Amino acid sequence: MILKYPYATEKASMIVERDGQLQFIVDRKASKGQIKVAIEKMFDQPVTRVRTLMNNRGEKKAMVSFSNPKAAEEILSRLGIM
Repeated sequence: MILKYPYATEKASMIVERDGQLQFIVDRKASKGQIKVAIEKMFDQPVTRVRTLMNNRGEKKAMVSFSNPKAAEEILSRLGIM
């Protein structure tokens, strides 16, 4: 499984509102292309950009941008987070 869980913090919520980006904790071995395909398949929203980083706990975090500016809020509401 490539996507582990959405990264939901207060700062992540501000980024959703400001930039329309979602953050996910993903498998350490997942590539940006694999992350993009997994998100598009799971949520039926076209992804424009995937940025990744390793956090200080050794987890890989992916910041995902969508072509639809309201897609991130829609996905979070479907997940019951926002």
